[in-house]
Amino acid sequence: MSILGNKLIEMFELMFNHQGPLNWWPGEDTFEIMIGAILTQNTAWKNVEKAITQMKEKKILSPEAILTIDEEELSQVIRPSGYHRIKAKRLKDFVKFIFEKYGANLIKMKTRPLYALRDELLSIKGIGAETADSILLYALEKPIFVVDAYTKRILYRHKIISSSKDDYEDIQKLFMENLETDVALFNEFHAQIVNIGKNYCKREPKCELCPLKDFNLKR
Repeated sequence: MSILGNKLIEMFELMFNHQGPLNWWPGEDTFEIMIGAILTQNTAWKNVEKAITQMKEKKILSPEAILTIDEEELSQVIRPSGYHRIKAKRLKDFVKFIFEKYGANLIKMKTRPLYALRDELLSIKGIGAETADSILLYALEKPIFVVDAYTKRILYRHKIISSSKDDYEDIQKLFMENLETDVALFNEFHAQIVNIGKNYCKREPKCELCPLKDFNLKR
C-alpha cells in the first residue's frame, strides 16, 4: 500500500475506533436507499426520514407508485425534505429512467458495469456526482467512493488536499487509487467521515474533542 494509503487507513482506524460501525446507509431495501440519496440533497437526514415515513404511510415508496402518482401530490408528501417540488420532479425522472432502462428491475440494474451505470445516472437531470455515487455505493453495492463537503473539509484541514475546493473526481481518485477496492471499506469510511463532519469538524470545529485531533502529529 502507498504512503498515502497508509495515512488514509490510519485516519479510518482513528475514526472507527472512536465511533464504532455506523451501519450507513439507513433503509429497508435498495429502492428506499436510492430515494433517500435523492431526498437528502441540500437537507439534513432527519428531514429525509420524515419524508420517507410519509411516503410509506401513503404507500408510495415503490417505483410503480412514484411513476403513477401526480407530481404535485408527491411533492406535498415529501415536503419535509425541502425543495419538495424540485425533488418530486427528480424522483419522477429517476423512476422513469429505471423503468425505461431496466424495467424497474433493480437486480438487472446492479449487474450493469460501474462506470456505464454512473454515466447513465449522471445523465438524469438533478443527479450529480455525489448523489449518483451514493446510489452506486450504498444502494447497488458498487465499489466507488462518495465525496461530499465533509470529506473536502476534513482532508483540507488535515493537509491531505491543498484546497477545500479541489475537484470531486480528483479527491475520489485519492481514495480509490490508494485504498483496497472494497465496498464495505468505502461504505464505512465515508460514513465515518460524515459523522466526524457533523459532530466535530464543523465550520466552527471542535478540534480538542475530535478523534482526529492528533492525526497530523502522527504523519
